[in-house]
Amino acid sequence: MPTPDQDKIRKAWNYASLAHNNQYMPGNALPYINHIGSVAMEAMAAVIQNKDMVDPELLILCAILHDILEDTKGFYSEIEKQFGKKVADGVVALTKDKNLPSKEAQMKDSIERIRKQPHEVWMVKLCDRIANLQPPPEHWNNDKIDAYRDEAVFILESLGEANQDLSSRLKMKIDMYGKTMGRNI
Repeated sequence: MPTPDQDKIRKAWNYASLAHNNQYMPGNALPYINHIGSVAMEAMAAVIQNKDMVDPELLILCAILHDILEDTKGFYSEIEKQFGKKVADGVVALTKDKNLPSKEAQMKDSIERIRKQPHEVWMVKLCDRIANLQPPPEHWNNDKIDAYRDEAVFILESLGEANQDLSSRLKMKIDMYGKTMGRNI
């Protein structure tokens, strides 16, 4: 397995930290960079568990940068310039198209674009949903909670073949998500 370039990973972390500066996690006071760190930690754990991974650097860089285009004023051209076309293309695939009419359409479109990328990009989406399956914000109603869980199942069914360890972890998180809400959904 090729060794990821630690300096490039640090550069991506610093880039993401500045881009997400003054952003906070929905429903609490934690800085948004905590989410980025959670996704990156899931990705790094996957690298450790999968010694035959083709491009661990792509996985880690895309994990760190995955929300740049969707949630900040970052640009594809800047990501490409600093981290390369492969990383920039992965980040674009992981970015929902807000011009589509519904969250469901945005998710389906993103999954289709992710499936055209290397498996390491698929794995970022699995890591992202694993990190996001925490107890939902208090203001979410049961329909929104159920929809979020259903979306996680769709992600698992669509991208799970990319990595068995992440698939198993996401399945466990989906099961726990329903149980922590006091329901078997």
